[in-house]
Amino acid sequence: MAKTKRQLSEAEQAERRARDRERLQAAARELLSSAGWQRWVRARALFHSYSLRNCLLLACQCHQRGIDARRVAGFRTWLKLGRCVRKGEKGLVVLAPMKLKAGEDHDEKPDEPRVVFRSAFVFADCQTDPLHGVEPEPIKPPRQPLTGDSHRQLIERLLAFAQSIGFEVAFRMIEGSAGGWCDPEAKAIVVDASRSANSQVRVLVHELAHALGVGYEQFGRARAEVIVDTVTFVVCASVGLAVDGESIPYVAGWGEDGALDAVMEFAETIDSLARRLEHALADPGEAA
Repeated sequence: MAKTKRQLSEAEQAERRARDRERLQAAARELLSSAGWQRWVRARALFHSYSLRNCLLLACQCHQRGIDARRVAGFRTWLKLGRCVRKGEKGLVVLAPMKLKAGEDHDEKPDEPRVVFRSAFVFADCQTDPLHGVEPEPIKPPRQPLTGDSHRQLIERLLAFAQSIGFEVAFRMIEGSAGGWCDPEAKAIVVDASRSANSQVRVLVHELAHALGVGYEQFGRARAEVIVDTVTFVVCASVGLAVDGESIPYVAGWGEDGALDAVMEFAETIDSLARRLEHALADPGEAA
């Protein structure tokens, strides 16, 4: 006989939400250190299908428990991928959206369904083993070097995105180390034509982040470059370009008052810009 799930009391629900808030605040405070910031950026690059806050939670928990995760998924998803979570493994907590039926969760508007976030569990690849007799799917897609031409098809998608926001892109020979630049007033982006296709993808992502409004006047030079460099790292990693050797920039000195709010706003800006560019780079068939 199937067990009926007991509905939590109002006090138990409030306690659960308080635990979730405390867990999330602790994870967010990690951003205030350079090492914590780097852990979040790498988690965001690896787990780009997860929200900003879930990436914060995953980065914090993996660090605390010494888990080297390349991929995370729910128990049933791992089974579909040909792997099984080992007995006794403790899951990583994330916040999952749940649509409540009318009248559930002591809602003040019982006639209107709403979405709340509740704790759920995922597991890292290192907490799983291949299923016997099943060929498991690759845990991590291969990474291609920036010196190659494997991602040439992404250039057209980035050019289409640039056009959609009113920018023109030109490819020219550029002397020196500069791979390109963005002129927001002229709505123009220039890319070094002598670079490999993969490197041109990286330059385009960087300059398009500037084109999306990340300028020196608004953010200051140092913080603007941290934003676009971090966006570039995250987006390039999400499409399988090898950026593991690149440094992750960080701006120290958030100030004593409102430091956590400031760094969270900074992270939210990066996450939002990265998602726009990741969407632009997505394969049309997969996006559909």
